[in-house]
Amino acid sequence: MTLTKNSVELLAPAGSYETFVAAIDAGADAVYFGGKHFNMRVHNLQAFNFSNEELKNAADYAHSRGKKIYITLNNLISPEEIPALTEYLEILDKEVQPDALIVQDLAIIQLIRKLGLNLNIHASVMMNINNSHAIELLKSLGVTRIVVGRELTLSEVSLLKEKTGMEVEYFIHGDMCISVSGQCTHSGVTFGQSGNRGRCLKPCRWAYKFIDEVSGEILDDTSYKLALGDMCMLRKIPEMIQAGVFSFKIEGRMRPPEFVHRIVSAYRKAIDSYLADPTGWSIDEDFWKDFFSKRVRDFTHVYAFGAPTKKDIGLSGKREPRFFSAGAVEKSFDDEQAQEIFSAERAIKKFSDKPSLNVRVSTLAAAKSAVENGADLIYIGGESFRPNKPFTFEEIKSAVDFAQKKNVKVFLNTPRVTTDKILSELAELAEKLKGIELSGIMVSNLGSLRLAKNFNLPIHADLSFNLFNEVAAEFLKEQGASQATASVEVAFSQVRDLAEKSSLPIEILIHGSIESMVCGHNFIKFYHPDYDDFATPELLDKHFAFVDSAEEIHSLRIDQFEQTHIYFAKDLCLLPYVEKFFGAAALRIDAQDYSPEVTGLTAKIYRAALDGKNFASDFEELKKISPRKFGCGIYHFKESKNS
Repeated sequence: MTLTKNSVELLAPAGSYETFVAAIDAGADAVYFGGKHFNMRVHNLQAFNFSNEELKNAADYAHSRGKKIYITLNNLISPEEIPALTEYLEILDKEVQPDALIVQDLAIIQLIRKLGLNLNIHASVMMNINNSHAIELLKSLGVTRIVVGRELTLSEVSLLKEKTGMEVEYFIHGDMCISVSGQCTHSGVTFGQSGNRGRCLKPCRWAYKFIDEVSGEILDDTSYKLALGDMCMLRKIPEMIQAGVFSFKIEGRMRPPEFVHRIVSAYRKAIDSYLADPTGWSIDEDFWKDFFSKRVRDFTHVYAFGAPTKKDIGLSGKREPRFFSAGAVEKSFDDEQAQEIFSAERAIKKFSDKPSLNVRVSTLAAAKSAVENGADLIYIGGESFRPNKPFTFEEIKSAVDFAQKKNVKVFLNTPRVTTDKILSELAELAEKLKGIELSGIMVSNLGSLRLAKNFNLPIHADLSFNLFNEVAAEFLKEQGASQATASVEVAFSQVRDLAEKSSLPIEILIHGSIESMVCGHNFIKFYHPDYDDFATPELLDKHFAFVDSAEEIHSLRIDQFEQTHIYFAKDLCLLPYVEKFFGAAALRIDAQDYSPEVTGLTAKIYRAALDGKNFASDFEELKKISPRKFGCGIYHFKESKNS
């Protein structure tokens, strides 16, 4: 390809008007920033983000200089925020006229289309875009750019660009999440302040111990085991450009003007130098030494050239600029605040006489146990947590045959994070399953949703869509979903509004193990002193955990893709309040980390609760054999704090 000034866009952050001007002056081609609401940086609104008047002034300032502005509207929207969001979108369209919006919530795409607004859309990294099927779907809806998942290597990004022709934006510098983007619920559930709504209190920056979950033996003492270093691609400009990345994105909307000016200037110099003389390019080592000496955290390439290692983690915590929170004891299922909230709230209005009882299971034996104990529907497949193995074709067939005899539906589950390789394997499976009477398929992202249409089966949208509002549900319905699952970060009054307003039937997680984070990293490899890929791979079949400063134990589970699923210390249990949820279309038990015995007993108890039968003695037994104590999740908060 022939490189020109237009081959690359240097995209800078701004949290204030002064920082915006500094970014432009330092050579940014475009700047991204948010208004006072509806974006991913809503801590300290007085100091950060732009008023509507400042948004208009910034647009005029940038456009008069041939620069672009992108407005971050990249958080999740609760039902009560929809009217204000609609008004804000119309202001942006008529008065500000940004070059694009960066969005996460599917409701924004839906509203822009319904209102006929002339607003370009870029898909945020929070949308968990890791495959070409998702990109093609978004392209068909008018999305013009993808901020690709941070878990993709540059080689994978290059292939996606080649396959789809979609313009790609990639993070090149700054603070990076350790969790898969959009798949961390730790702050939202524990503190009522969702990272998906711009209020993350950064539990990934806490200190943790690494223990054997069974014996309790400490294998690696306290350190900041999830504290990923800052991305820095300054020395890798050629690799970025040759991979086909168009927009080079710097993180840092809460940074001061001087910091942003320095970082933008450095990347401007490096990019221009390469564009002017690609074969003769080299970095100025004296300049680099000065730049490196002013770093905040230590630097990492994250996934750009392959999976990160322990070296990419700031274990000492010495370079951590700020701790937003500390380990906290999770609330019990019978928490007084939760009791008060539920006693004051009315139940969800009924859509049917009784919700379906759906159970996500881990193995064929667990599937049979759920069926025998009253499940109406089971989800099988998707991620399998070691030492369990993924469902084979024969096991899927056996589960369907067994369930059919009890008139129980079987839905095939799909992995939460899906690359093109995984989707290709699912497509192969679809061909083999044509003779098996599956009841449906559950999908976890836009790519698997697009592919699932080829199955010609009912489609359920899983938790990973982070469904907060009825407009996003409408979007999913139009794209072929027949049911969707509410986010675990939605408090009761908000999930009630979602269920009642949605044109799509809503499933609500009522009991089970909840993942606080899903990470592409394999932390057993990082922290177990005896792990070796060749000598001790069986260690991946054992169960380990992180322990935070409040002595809460967070189970770690490794799936077949070597991703780590980090659990909350307590499993969700809404049995004391289950009648409040009877109006939902379906209630789900997530038994992915349960034995067949625990799966069956849990299903039996909730079946009894739905049928108005006594379950007291069984519940006492369940408390004894459950792998974790019971908590109430988000439900000890009246609401998930708005953006």
